[in-house]
Amino acid sequence: MAYSPRLKEEYKGKVIAALTDEFGYKNVMQVPKLTKIVISKGVGAAVADKKLIDHAVEELTTISGQKAIHTLSKKDVASFKLRKGMPIGAKVTLRGDNMYEFLDRLVTSALPRVRDFSGIKATGFDGRGNYNLGITEQIIFPEINIDKVNKISGMDITFVTTAETDKEAKSLLTELGLPFQKN
Repeated sequence: MAYSPRLKEEYKGKVIAALTDEFGYKNVMQVPKLTKIVISKGVGAAVADKKLIDHAVEELTTISGQKAIHTLSKKDVASFKLRKGMPIGAKVTLRGDNMYEFLDRLVTSALPRVRDFSGIKATGFDGRGNYNLGITEQIIFPEINIDKVNKISGMDITFVTTAETDKEAKSLLTELGLPFQKN
């Protein structure tokens, strides 16, 4: 039997049924699902030191388990000494089994390591069913060796869903295990 991530099986078994009961979908294809997770990291100091980009790409690759790429600036900004085409960040897009594996590790091991954690804010929805989460320290991930970190930095995690509304997306992400704050 082929390997399937725990959260993927949970989505097929429990989440679809729970969301159908809550919103009254007539068809299984109407149930929202998670399509991709994008992890991005801006490195503003990379204008002066090019090695910071390599460290950011290496950290994102370690955290996600998939090769990250560097992102390039789109235009010149004289006040930041930035030229078009210079590397200024790193990103990785996760789909399929890698996406579910990362989400499982984020919920079970990384988020509980945040100091004074009381849940994630529910204000990061964009109105179209996608959710953005900002993380201030990359050392909450157990894959990162704190001795090899040259600078503590944060990252943005975007959850892209097929949900039509923010309410549907929040229900989906809650069923998948994201711990939202209680109002």
